Amino acid sequence: MTRLMRVVSAVVIASLTALSSIATRAQAPAAGAVTIDPDDIGGVVASTKGPEAGVWVIAETTDTKTKLRKIVVTDDQGRYIVPDLPRGSYSLWVRGYGLVDSAPVKSSPGQRVNLTATIAPTARAAAEIYPADYWYSLIRIPPKEEFPGTGPNGNGIAPTMKTQADWITALKDGCQLCHQMGNKPTREIPEFHKTGRSSIEAWDRRLQAGQRGPQMSAALNRFGRQRALQMFADWSDRIAAGEVPPQPPRPQGLERNLVLTMWDWGTATSYVHDEVATDKRNPTLNANGRIYGVDFTKDKLLWVDPVEHAAGEIPIATIASGAPSYMPAKVDVPSAYFGSEVIFNNTIHPHNPMMDHKQRVWATAAVRPAQNPSYCTSATNPFAKNFPLKTSSRQASLYDPKTGKSTPVDTCFSTHHLQFGEDKQHTLYFSGDSNVIGWVRTADFDASGSAEKSQGWCPMVVDTNGDGKIGPYTEPNVARDPSKDMRIAGFPYGIVASPIDGAVWWGTPGVPGRIHRMELGNNPPETCRTEVYEPPFDQTRADGIAGHAPRGVDIDRNGVVWVGLSGGPHLGSFDRRKCKVFNGPNATGQQCKEGWTLYPAPGPQMKGTNLPGSSDFAYYNWVDQFGTLGMGPNVPMLNGSGSDSLLALDPKAGKFVTLRVPYPLGFYSRGLDGRIDDPKTGWKGHGVWADYGTNLVWHLEGGKSARSGLVKFQLRPDPLAR
Repeated sequence: MTRLMRVVSAVVIASLTALSSIATRAQAPAAGAVTIDPDDIGGVVASTKGPEAGVWVIAETTDTKTKLRKIVVTDDQGRYIVPDLPRGSYSLWVRGYGLVDSAPVKSSPGQRVNLTATIAPTARAAAEIYPADYWYSLIRIPPKEEFPGTGPNGNGIAPTMKTQADWITALKDGCQLCHQMGNKPTREIPEFHKTGRSSIEAWDRRLQAGQRGPQMSAALNRFGRQRALQMFADWSDRIAAGEVPPQPPRPQGLERNLVLTMWDWGTATSYVHDEVATDKRNPTLNANGRIYGVDFTKDKLLWVDPVEHAAGEIPIATIASGAPSYMPAKVDVPSAYFGSEVIFNNTIHPHNPMMDHKQRVWATAAVRPAQNPSYCTSATNPFAKNFPLKTSSRQASLYDPKTGKSTPVDTCFSTHHLQFGEDKQHTLYFSGDSNVIGWVRTADFDASGSAEKSQGWCPMVVDTNGDGKIGPYTEPNVARDPSKDMRIAGFPYGIVASPIDGAVWWGTPGVPGRIHRMELGNNPPETCRTEVYEPPFDQTRADGIAGHAPRGVDIDRNGVVWVGLSGGPHLGSFDRRKCKVFNGPNATGQQCKEGWTLYPAPGPQMKGTNLPGSSDFAYYNWVDQFGTLGMGPNVPMLNGSGSDSLLALDPKAGKFVTLRVPYPLGFYSRGLDGRIDDPKTGWKGHGVWADYGTNLVWHLEGGKSARSGLVKFQLRPDPLAR
């Protein structure tokens, strides 16, 4: 057993023992009684119908260095305890399905406060706080019989839309990469765009507005522009006429044990893509320390101190200036919020952070212009000789909190997400280059200080001739030659290294999309071999179209790969041990359907389809390898990026636990992280971290006064545990 495996085992055992002990000792108070500590607020929530179970109590203060919120759920008798509050004055109120928000009352820790819930007078009033995906479920998509599309002179659907699954994927991957769809700012057309225009014209204008306008407009064209505009206009017109979605269920079971703690960070226009709390391989690292996030649009590394309730930012160093801004430098069509103001000028556009075993924060970031240094194409570099790389769109950055120094790390390959392997060299793998998988041996980088000497990359080549090695290959999108291997291309999204055998896995979005596995072998690049697997998919039969569009990829401690399939969405597990074909002429994707198990996300489905899944959108997924949430080790989670939630799967029961963030509306998560601050203190020493990763902060509840937020999820043994 390796030292790392011993650490892993010790952490899991200590955490489970402490959680079990706390759960065993905790006894629910007698009926009607709420016992609190001096740093708690507790009481009972009731309406004219009696005690209100499964509703949220929200406590918010600005007396801390950055705005702080705690949110809990009432038990079956309407009782609540908001635990462990710092000193200060708090606004306290109730939010719940079937209610309208109660009037805030002032309170402070150590007080018992009974709260009066207000029954919603109408279904429309109640629906104002429903998650965005419930409103998005009202959209009516074209029937499956209209696919494939016949173009502008036919049914208006683009010919590239082969199936209804393609259309739904575009509604999610195409329309929700930056923000939710179905929230109030998207289901209603601002008067700024609507005045004097039809609904179709207003939608056309709003989707060209602001710095993101060109991207939104291009996404619309993928559907068949006019047909898509008709769909969106019909959706918002029906909502304006009074149509409302079904009421979501209130939290049940474990969902009522949830404690949310939230801190504001960033600015009014910050796009905080991801956060990191610890080393994924050792969740006890950086205990009680700062949480770091990347501000994509402000080119900063952000932080929150969860002990001091403070927030700040750190500049990211670059090698050379001159990189272009990720966003357009002008606004052609004014937005409803900022007019013609250019609010983004992000040349570094940091994307994803990861912490190493020294508590340093690595991130993908554009630290120079796109032209690569000469060693990326030099014949003296074995990786460049094998596959030269002339440009890269994003490289890497390293921040050391002990020295306060930010260091740019040059890479020949483009980067997007990053994950550490569990090898002695602490290899850091990167997705983001459509032609290669790249890595940095961080131990070599520390020893030499040289990015050139510590990095490598391999093209994605599948052994389709079945000779057990990689030789001459055909290029992507070229007819296959049975005597040769096959190079594949496509944008690698999520990436992870297996704790079992060190192989690297990644996903490529699309319909159906693919996941891949690469073995570097003992002498890369010569020994790199790729395998490709597609989710089960049959576009000729509606009941055969299942999971598609992989985005996130993670892995459990047993080597089972978990995939966020955003097209359903589904959470998919893939167990390679069940496969029989790994290479050869049939190893091109659909050769191992038996390796897959799919779990559709909960929630209502869109109108006009019976495909499995829901109207939710899953930006990413994550596996809680060490039980940091409190449901045990190896619990996979799907981002409910459209449903204000994290969806934690109980693999044995095959059911999701919905961990909802009810306030501020618009919780849109991307990457997740889990940390154990103290394995001896049960639930209080554990937590899973996420953030409001929306690109459009002003779409959150609160509008232009809103800020992005960092969120800590904790599960206590019962809704009244202190």
